[in-house]
Amino acid sequence: MLGAFARKRAVRGHMNSVIGWDIGGAHLKAARLEAGRIVDVVQIASPLWLGLSELDRAFAEAKAALGSAGRNAVTMTAELSDTFADRQVGVAAVAAIAGYELAPQAVLYYAGDRGFVSAERVAAHAAAIASANWHASAALAARHFTDGLLADIGSTTTDLIPICAHRVTARGTSDPERMAYGELVYAGVVRSFLMAGLRLVPFAGRWVTLMNEWFANASDVYRILGELPEGADQMATADGQPKTLDASMARLARQIGYDAKDVGAATLVQLARFFAEAQLREITDGAYLVLSHTEIEADAPIIGAGVGRFVARKLAARLGRPYVDFDEVISALPERRAKAADCAPACAVALLLEAN
Repeated sequence: MLGAFARKRAVRGHMNSVIGWDIGGAHLKAARLEAGRIVDVVQIASPLWLGLSELDRAFAEAKAALGSAGRNAVTMTAELSDTFADRQVGVAAVAAIAGYELAPQAVLYYAGDRGFVSAERVAAHAAAIASANWHASAALAARHFTDGLLADIGSTTTDLIPICAHRVTARGTSDPERMAYGELVYAGVVRSFLMAGLRLVPFAGRWVTLMNEWFANASDVYRILGELPEGADQMATADGQPKTLDASMARLARQIGYDAKDVGAATLVQLARFFAEAQLREITDGAYLVLSHTEIEADAPIIGAGVGRFVARKLAARLGRPYVDFDEVISALPERRAKAADCAPACAVALLLEAN
């Protein structure tokens, strides 16, 4: 009889299974699907600005954790990395890396409403493949909801995707269009630079200017507020110091030119609340812009996905709409449900390919 470890590896090598891959410029996310159920999910830091070797390392870790599968579904945003000369070059390079890393098993690439394409057709569909991970999550949600607004809030960005009559009704396809229409907001709960969205913040009874340096980011804000989910922050801190409450307070104080010892803890908590409120306002503004051009029913839910789902819950309250978690639209092992919702596009492409 097979031992427990051998049985586990045998299951993970089952050729009827599917692994969905979401290849980003900061993280590699992957979800293993077996018989319609997500059984394992991983997220691995892969900062491509440090070089393509980061993606090689991340793939090695992911494959060691998930094993192989008969089919692999790939979506990406990594083509945006300034490692590549342009998006078309990036799509070709990322697709080639995925094909090499996942060989000899089948690899198909998600091209939005065009569905999945083979490696031979990647070049012809590069524009549709580029940064299409939002469409995969929305397409899956549209199978479960008549109307709704998908709010996928991740480490770096927020996707706000309308669903109407079981269809994805986003107006934008490219990133510039999606930003113009409010469907893509550069606001995330980990990597967003605090000096990027605001110029002035309230402090000691006056408006003070933020220092135009990367001294702190959104993860420090939500860590101070006790809202940052465990394991959400996989990036290096701005100063290389620990990911602790005290260190985050020191970084936040530095953003306005102070040392933490010269600022009371209560004052820094209040400042963190202001940053969180400003980010929520930015996301809410995007949502109102999206909703202004749709015919979504007034009681249609906000469908929260991504590691920033706790912000999506607040968004639903602001909009006066019910909230539904993305883990309710997928079947997953109980211990994997939260992580599956964190990595919604990876789960979505796996489920969409299985149903294809």
